[in-house]
Amino acid sequence: MPCVTHDDAPPLADLMPWSVAPPRLGRGWPAAPDPAFLKARWDALVKAEGPDREALFEPSRSRTLHTAVGQLPGRTGGTEKLLRASGPCPEPVRVLHAPFDEQWLIPDQRLIDAARPELWRVADEQQVFLVEAPETLLVTSLLPLLRPGRVRPLFRRPGGREPNLAPGLLEHLGTRLGDAPAPLDVLAWITATARPDLTVPLTGDAEAWARGVERGHRLLWLMRRDGERPKLPGGRRPYVRAPLPSRPLTLDYDGDEEALLLDEGRISPVPPEAWDFEAGGVRVLEQWFAARVTEAEPGTLAAIRPATWSQTWTSELLELITVLALLAELRPSDEQALPDPVTAAELRAAGLLPVPTTARRPASVLDGPEEGPEGQLALL
Repeated sequence: MPCVTHDDAPPLADLMPWSVAPPRLGRGWPAAPDPAFLKARWDALVKAEGPDREALFEPSRSRTLHTAVGQLPGRTGGTEKLLRASGPCPEPVRVLHAPFDEQWLIPDQRLIDAARPELWRVADEQQVFLVEAPETLLVTSLLPLLRPGRVRPLFRRPGGREPNLAPGLLEHLGTRLGDAPAPLDVLAWITATARPDLTVPLTGDAEAWARGVERGHRLLWLMRRDGERPKLPGGRRPYVRAPLPSRPLTLDYDGDEEALLLDEGRISPVPPEAWDFEAGGVRVLEQWFAARVTEAEPGTLAAIRPATWSQTWTSELLELITVLALLAELRPSDEQALPDPVTAAELRAAGLLPVPTTARRPASVLDGPEEGPEGQLALL
């Protein structure tokens, strides 16, 4: 479905009113493409003492070895000050570290300058996060770390409860379309039709809505990467044509051969659309590769990293190439007027806009106790 445009489209900020700034790590070493090396970094930190531990930690204004903070919701990390921390590393969790780059994070609030506990409280298997990445919207089932922008969870409570949508929007669309859409359908429509200025054209035309939602669900499937592994049409499949070196240092592209070159290693076919795919003005494949091969400063925890390229990374790269190529096919190529638009003026007349102030705040989530600093019970 082509990109649509018309006047008075409601802003995304009104359709999904609750948003949160993304977590801010403050130091790079608690995240990595390989979880095993996060555990090695943690072990190195807790084995160090005095000034050595402080230097390895990389203190900031928000976090030092003396900072007292509670557990992240749903996690089991310790709450004693890092000055005295010992024991095993909290189990790393999968996160979206950069556009289309899934990495791992030590889920410990003592290590993270601004962890955004309100996001962790609603992060579960039913949750979907819409991320306002530069110049694009991304969707992920993982906790997103991308900056800048805003994170808009689809649900305000765990278990897929209370959609983060303008109160009454589902019912109003149901009246216009003849059948109330599901929250995930609305997210699919937003993903397929949102404009660069973050307004979202809506329609009361059932056929146009169905086409947009179908395209949006395919976008969601590709970006969330859950379910069956995506495949290129026509039986094409990127695979390793020449073995990848144990420590590739350069990444290049041979357009004539449609081949991705990792030093003397070669992967093909790689459609040019996958190589040229950008997010925030940066080639996704180049950014993904750099995150795995760029050397860190010696003596830092970030320098504890794999010495060789892993087979897991090769598999992830092959899938990423496929995902980017398929996403490129779904990008809008032109604009056309949307039939029977549902305008912001209509939503205001129906009493849906402006949204209540409470809809822009997090819900009160009290599903379980949370341990506060130094083992005390957190007050929510």
